[in-house]
Amino acid sequence: MDTALARRRLALIAFFFLPGFALASWVTRTPAIRDSVQASIAEMGLILLGLSFGSMVGVLLSGAIVARHGARPATKYGLSLIVLSMATLGLGAAAGSQGIVALGLAFFGLGAGTAEIALNVDGADVERRMGRPFLHSLHGFFSFGTVCGALAGLGMTALHVPVAWHLGGVAAICAALILVYLPHLPEGIGQEKPHHSDQPEAMASLWRDRRLLLIGLIVLAMALAEGSANDWLPILMVDEYGFSQASGSLVFLAFASAMTLGRFCGGWFLRRFGRARVMRACAVLGATGIALVIFSSSAILAGSAVVLWGLGASLGFPVAISAAGDSGSNPAGRVRVVAIAGYIAFLVGPPLLGFIGEHYGLRSALIVVLCLVATAAVAAPAVASPAVASPAVSGRGGHAH
Repeated sequence: MDTALARRRLALIAFFFLPGFALASWVTRTPAIRDSVQASIAEMGLILLGLSFGSMVGVLLSGAIVARHGARPATKYGLSLIVLSMATLGLGAAAGSQGIVALGLAFFGLGAGTAEIALNVDGADVERRMGRPFLHSLHGFFSFGTVCGALAGLGMTALHVPVAWHLGGVAAICAALILVYLPHLPEGIGQEKPHHSDQPEAMASLWRDRRLLLIGLIVLAMALAEGSANDWLPILMVDEYGFSQASGSLVFLAFASAMTLGRFCGGWFLRRFGRARVMRACAVLGATGIALVIFSSSAILAGSAVVLWGLGASLGFPVAISAAGDSGSNPAGRVRVVAIAGYIAFLVGPPLLGFIGEHYGLRSALIVVLCLVATAAVAAPAVASPAVASPAVSGRGGHAH
């Protein structure tokens, strides 16, 4: 591997790590921030809507930005917004303002959504140049970032470091990573002219592909399984099981560690057993973990069950996105269709679970997630590789690859 490619590869690792680190820094402090802004469960659901809305806008804009200007500008602006988000969240916590916290989350969602597609485009180009799989491990470094962020957040919570100081420090670390590694990303990656496959009639035909819609259902379920833990897990453990704030952060650390383990080790299982069987196993594991969190009378068992939850959620999103890409012609359009399903989960999930949690408790709210993940287990054959896809789920999408 030449030096420029090696540096570019290291830059991508750093830039996948960065959003995970920042996300977990916020998540581990959600109980403290909730208390500082005096928000109810329902109000927290509305605050979290800022994150979901920002993510949706970022993802919808990112494709156009990358196509017009290339991946590097989208990466720069997206990651810079994450730096701004950490500073804004710290300010909102210090000021006790729900509005400023929601604004900070909107900045984070907009930045992460914008950078995500750009980084995946750049990573796919590096993967082609390397001649071996690379994107899979990049998503693992995002999860590794969540582990490091959760560890730091656990320490800051245990030491009673104010949220503003903690998140201000995270902003400084993220800014330093951008300054050091951005020069290693080349200009022009991902720039392209408009294709016929992006025309409205071509996209509309994809929404009639039964197999693609089943993959979208899986993405919806698994994205909600991952997102609900990111949004609610520490608060759930504090409110429903009586954990301290530091212990609630520790439970989230266990979830993030399980996600990381699943993503780094998943490649062997995918090669050995295939996508459909791995997806079904993940959905069953995830459903088992979520069920134990909902129905267990033991705080220790519920806290331990998040390991199953994390392992189950780890491969769902990337495997389903990969399946969408080779489910027929127009792979970019197919990925966009199922990605929309994932971001619907991120958009609707927080306020929906917050509303149910306010009236019936967060454990009851998770029954919605449990039912969807169980449905994903039934729909798992839809993600099979084209050569072995079941006729029952193949729909009208051809096998272009």
